[in-house]
Amino acid sequence: MELDGRVAVVTGGTRGVGAGIARAFLAAGADVVVCARRPPDAPVGSAGRTARFLPVDLRDPAAAEDLFARVAHRHGRLDVLVNNAGGTPHRLLRDGGPARHARVLELNLTAPLTASLAAHDLLHASRGCVVMVGSVSGTRPSPGTAAYAAAKAGLESLARTMAVEWAPEVRVNTIVPGMVRTELSHLHYGDEHGVAAVGRTVPLGRIAEPDEIGDAAVFLASGRAAYISGASLLVHGGGERPAYLGAAAADRDAAAADRGAAADRDATAGAVEAPPGAPAGTPTGTTDHEEG
Repeated sequence: MELDGRVAVVTGGTRGVGAGIARAFLAAGADVVVCARRPPDAPVGSAGRTARFLPVDLRDPAAAEDLFARVAHRHGRLDVLVNNAGGTPHRLLRDGGPARHARVLELNLTAPLTASLAAHDLLHASRGCVVMVGSVSGTRPSPGTAAYAAAKAGLESLARTMAVEWAPEVRVNTIVPGMVRTELSHLHYGDEHGVAAVGRTVPLGRIAEPDEIGDAAVFLASGRAAYISGASLLVHGGGERPAYLGAAAADRDAAAADRGAAADRDATAGAVEAPPGAPAGTPTGTTDHEEG
């Protein structure tokens, strides 16, 4: 398979998007290590293979160094680091306070930097790559998740600079997912009807599955992306329909006018002019239902 013999570490790989990424790497043939502060409820597996779990808090530089030392001892190499761990509660800026917002920044920006620095020597030796998992939140205003959005925007910037500083031995790219269905979707979107309703706002008509984000990560880690570095890959189903389009009257008025014009054309096409001197309503031909 495409990543046979490669070793990948997926941070936050025990559930949600991270588990989807881990499954995709397993299916592509890689040996996968998933890490998080807590073990998964069930082993992460795919294609008859299972990811190895190692506990770690990546906000601690010493713990990050120890994690990659253990990976090197067990596997002898590291080819891919996927910086996926992160997240945030919904909290308006005025409700959080500086310390809480700082913790969100630490988890979503500082921790990926810490992990990348700890993995650098192994990745340099294997001519490997780093895949950052960003978010569309980092590309537009995100009320209620401001610190998270700022961290994700910073993560893209960090990746672009790393791609320059660490080239040519290490490639660095960012996946920018949109909405993804995970175990926690109900907290954001409600029941299945809510998830479906949210999905209909996406041009492709649904939200993503975790394994689809994983497929994008596998591509960026593979030889097919050998000349891609410093890039951001949008995986968002076409993005978000701008809110102003729903509020604007121009489109609705134009559509109504088009429907009216079409109706007029249909009526004209269906009418047959009577010959001169014929009484009104005199039939001058047949229609389909009159034949025979």
